[in-house]
Amino acid sequence: MRTRVFRLFWLVPFAALFLPFALSPAIGDNSSGSAGGVSAVPLKSPGDFASITNQAKRSAALFTEAGKVLTHPRCTNCHPNGDRPFQGNGNHVHEPPVQRGADGFGVVGMRCGTCHVAENFGAVPSSPGWHLAPRSMAWRGKSLAYICAQLKDPMRNGGRNLQAIVKHMTDDHLVGWAWSPGAGREPPPGSQKTFAALIAAWASTGAACPK
Repeated sequence: MRTRVFRLFWLVPFAALFLPFALSPAIGDNSSGSAGGVSAVPLKSPGDFASITNQAKRSAALFTEAGKVLTHPRCTNCHPNGDRPFQGNGNHVHEPPVQRGADGFGVVGMRCGTCHVAENFGAVPSSPGWHLAPRSMAWRGKSLAYICAQLKDPMRNGGRNLQAIVKHMTDDHLVGWAWSPGAGREPPPGSQKTFAALIAAWASTGAACPK
């Protein structure tokens, strides 16, 4: 009997820790974190830049429009310039104080997947494979010109060519999660479809970077 009471005593703190997440309403959570969401804030389509006759200028303008997504908190929170992620619409440091770890998935005992599961869960944003972007792909606090040069550099983008970058932006479920973030988090402008179309048009027009 004393053993059972002892075990229950230790379960109470754990229940208190996780119950708020389980009961927290998923405000605005309209999907499992996959692509398909659309922001109320519009994003221009590639066709809106057709009047720019200079191809390099049009290419840079396309990336500048796509940059509204790349520099949004939904992206920069997980592309930090350091070893700790950020969270919320205001880019505040993640609590609890997690760390990147050797593989970007957290340190032993505080792995990203412990809390961030397969889909949004109450107040916890989630999608399969939740992790930090590599240090070489830090976007937070960087200029669009820097991000552009970094994005198309295979030494800093995970060995991707332009076609692979387009595919990543089009199909990756973590990219798509940004438009279905749940729990009252603000999605970036437009949709993944429009964003990917801008990246594809940028790549096909020479992948010029804004100055």
